[in-house]
Amino acid sequence: MKMKYYKDTDSLYIDLSENPSVESKEVSEGVLLDYDVNGNLVGIDIDNAASKVAMDKLVVSSMPGSVETAA
Repeated sequence: MKMKYYKDTDSLYIDLSENPSVESKEVSEGVLLDYDVNGNLVGIDIDNAASKVAMDKLVVSSMPGSVETAA
């Protein structure tokens, strides 16, 4: 899973899978869910993220893999 914030567009993308997205569904204003060819959720796109997500702190708990940070 990867998370990337795009400051210039104030959008946050949460990449849940390496599979490409083939379909998107808006589930609320500015929140889109991306699905792969098999209907599996592969990503979440959040527009106007600064007003929808508390991005001042990220807490990762009990993840079964490694946690990396990138600038």
